[in-house]
Amino acid sequence: QVQLVESGGGLVQAGGSLRLSCLASRSIFSMYAMGWYRQAPGKQRELVAAITVGGSTNYADSVKGRFTISRDNAKNTVYLQMNSLKPEDTAVYYCNRRLGDFPYGSWGQGTQDTVSS
Repeated sequence: QVQLVESGGGLVQAGGSLRLSCLASRSIFSMYAMGWYRQAPGKQRELVAAITVGGSTNYADSVKGRFTISRDNAKNTVYLQMNSLKPEDTAVYYCNRRLGDFPYGSWGQGTQDTVSS
């Protein structure tokens, strides 16, 4: 069982930045693509950014140009750098493995990001 622990969330003003981290309990990045997801109040969880085993990345249109996903295999950690934050980015952010186009495995507790206007 792989455990994923997200951290780095907080309260920030619009236009600010946050860097989220997702620590995996064991080395999995050579086997699985990873994704950052978010869930805003009253909305479904959505994919924000993903990174393949080979290192290719893709982003939701709403965050393209503002968010960057990366990973450090030696530290078993995936990051999400979020710049130019907007109030609509307010959500609980989660990371997870990806299998095809879908999340795979148990969800962590997530990390709350709140962007004030």
